[in-house]
Amino acid sequence: MASVDPAGFQQLKEQQYLHDQITVPAELQSNVLVTTLDKAYNWSRRSSMWPLLFGLACCAIEMIATAASRYDLSRFGMEVMRPSPRQSDLMIVSGTVTKKMVPAIVRIYNQMAEPRYVLSMGACATGGGPFKEGYNVVSGIDKYLPVDVYVPGCPPTPEALIFGLMKLHEKVERQSIAKVAWYRKESSGFVPVPILGPDIFDPRQIQLIRENTLGEGAASRSSGGGEVRVMPELLSDDVKQNLEAIRTRYLAKMKQPA
Repeated sequence: MASVDPAGFQQLKEQQYLHDQITVPAELQSNVLVTTLDKAYNWSRRSSMWPLLFGLACCAIEMIATAASRYDLSRFGMEVMRPSPRQSDLMIVSGTVTKKMVPAIVRIYNQMAEPRYVLSMGACATGGGPFKEGYNVVSGIDKYLPVDVYVPGCPPTPEALIFGLMKLHEKVERQSIAKVAWYRKESSGFVPVPILGPDIFDPRQIQLIRENTLGEGAASRSSGGGEVRVMPELLSDDVKQNLEAIRTRYLAKMKQPA
């Protein structure tokens, strides 16, 4: 094996690729590098992340510009934007998320192989943007998908998107194979596809909606107590506060790091 400059190995130490406890003898430092499986595995994933090629609105133009020659995503190993979700590990939600598009976005996310990540690009994807509380726009994709990185802006510049991608790379480097959810038998990353009717709602909240709108009759019907016909009831202030607390805990759980 050809010898290299020891300064190069010192640079690797500064980048925290080398093992932090095992010391290599001075006469071998130009030829031997000792690291951990997590660091090697995460380095390879970070350096070859394939984004999913799809866009929703004007933020997609900035995403395209980021991949063009002026900014050149290929220096991050991300120039291969795949048209198939089964070959991608990063979903960039770029643009306004309408209620009509949410079922398709969640279905595409479920088709991506794990490990997979979601980057929310722009004010519309993060919180609804100027269309917040509109009749056809959801107030953030994180109500339906676990988001790893938020990139603010309307639309964000290519520099902002690159900074968000670098933050995602930092998160990947901090993960451990022994702790991530996608290697555990008891965990599943499947997200139920939202149902679009007169409005859109998350199937994971069906029982919560029943119990807080139909009262005790919904609880008896769900427990097998037979058919119970009840009329909707107006929510009391206590119930509204309880729902808001549940929503706050749910959003906090979705945003917590892996």
